[in-house]
Amino acid sequence: MDKVVEAVEKVKKEWDEAYSRTQEHIKAIEEYGKSREERNSLPRLNGLAQDGLALLSSLQFNLDLLAPQLPSDHEVQSATALLHSWKNQSHNLRLNLRNANLQAKANMRKAAQEERELLLGGGEESTIRRRNLQTKAGMTSAAESITDSLRRTRQLMVQEVERSASTLMVVEESTGVLKKSESEYKGHRSLLMRTRNLLSTMKRQDVLDRLILAVGVFLFSCAVLYVVSKRIGILKLQRKVTAAIKAGLVGQAEIGHRPVADGVNLAQVHEDAVHKVDVPFERPMRDEL
Repeated sequence: MDKVVEAVEKVKKEWDEAYSRTQEHIKAIEEYGKSREERNSLPRLNGLAQDGLALLSSLQFNLDLLAPQLPSDHEVQSATALLHSWKNQSHNLRLNLRNANLQAKANMRKAAQEERELLLGGGEESTIRRRNLQTKAGMTSAAESITDSLRRTRQLMVQEVERSASTLMVVEESTGVLKKSESEYKGHRSLLMRTRNLLSTMKRQDVLDRLILAVGVFLFSCAVLYVVSKRIGILKLQRKVTAAIKAGLVGQAEIGHRPVADGVNLAQVHEDAVHKVDVPFERPMRDEL
């Protein structure tokens, strides 16, 4: 059986016992004053009844704490209905205690009236009765003072027990909140660790991207420089070829206009002369690339 169910059953058993005892005390208060020989005084009976009511209130508080912890909804509803019934019974007991005290006072007034008539009657029986009343009154007052002191002490103890129970409940709630906070912190911690790993991966990827970009820019620059250098070399070669062609044409023209000696047209020999190359001036240039 579940521990909460066992605790609820124990509370029910204690309630039944305390309720029966309190009813007996209230019945004794209601009958007080009808008999000349009473085993307990009225204040003591009232103290016992008040203690019973305090115990019933404490049991109601315990059931109110245990009811929400029951395993099934049906048991929770049953315990709640029982708690409501207990509250009504406790209220009825308080009303019965009040009515019982009123009845006890009426009985005491009636008994006092009969006692007064007996005392005023005279004779030896009246004298013995007065002495007995004086002795009984002293013992009753002493017993009443002791009973009041014990009742106050018990009430203080009951209040301390209830305060300790409420403090324990608050501590248990705080413990539950702390456990929940700890579990949430662990979840956030794992999330932070994953986020940190992702950030590290992104940083490494960023460095790798930068390196790839730098290598790409370097290779592109090298290609551009290579193309530019090739273009410049071709242009220089073109200029040299054009200059050589122009120089050859000019030399031929000078040879054609030189005067003939002895009827023979001697061709002037130039060591640096360039052979005629049939290359048109408008020859298109092709890029080696």
